[in-house]
Amino acid sequence: MKIFFYTSFALLAFSLNSILCRLALGTEAIDAASFTSIRLLSGAVTLLAVNSFFRKEEAKLKGGNWLSAFFLFSYAFCFSFAYVGLQAGTGALILFGCVQMTMITAALFSGERPRFLEWLGLIFALGGLIYLVFPNLSAPPFFNSALMAFAGISWGFYTMHGKGSVNPLSDTGGNFVRAVPMVIAASLPFLAQIHTSPRGILLAVLSGAITSGIGYAVWYAALKFHTATRAAILQLSVPILTAFIGVVFLSEIVSMRLLWTAVLIVGGIGLAILSRKYDKNKILVNQN
Repeated sequence: MKIFFYTSFALLAFSLNSILCRLALGTEAIDAASFTSIRLLSGAVTLLAVNSFFRKEEAKLKGGNWLSAFFLFSYAFCFSFAYVGLQAGTGALILFGCVQMTMITAALFSGERPRFLEWLGLIFALGGLIYLVFPNLSAPPFFNSALMAFAGISWGFYTMHGKGSVNPLSDTGGNFVRAVPMVIAASLPFLAQIHTSPRGILLAVLSGAITSGIGYAVWYAALKFHTATRAAILQLSVPILTAFIGVVFLSEIVSMRLLWTAVLIVGGIGLAILSRKYDKNKILVNQN
């Protein structure tokens, strides 16, 4: 039950984060540099406060590391700037395609060998994503595509670094705190392009404090229960969750394409989960 709660909460947070980014950047309520800076700063402050509440004797966040913080910063910064110049479907395909490629390649190099059902689940889920975004695919600008690809690779490595986390809250908070000076330095060349609004700032704070800060900490907590391949497949549910949230809150239309996509992606995730149960049953048989 704990695995289900942690995983579901994190994936829902990722989906809501996509909605918040769409509302902020898609409507030009705030510029990309300001959005990313406020997002990471809000996440750092929130996690510092939460960590201090649960660990009153230790107010400082001593977890995390500079490499993970760099991957967090590069994901958030590249994503924001790439998002402005890409259609949603094209951006999602580039982002999640690079996440899958990075995580599965890293898993293979680390000695992990995905089972047949995991490979089959990946094919189903990735096929569902392609089917979902195919009508909106277009020839994307090279620079924005490269930024989105780097965002996906960075998120893949950030996720892989979290698999060994002993204290997800402290590690995530430490990563956010370390990422703040990076994003501030990277935003300096864009000072002349800054434009904000109360709505844009609010969306950036919500994105940083809740769907990024808390969501990423819970994701780190969930990762120890999943193989890298399974974690990669699970994240393919984010675009479909985002689409259904858009139906509820943004009055978007439910299409047959969306429903068929849900079947493919959920089916792929189901196969990956069945693989986990197969592994557990095999261990029990060997023990007996």
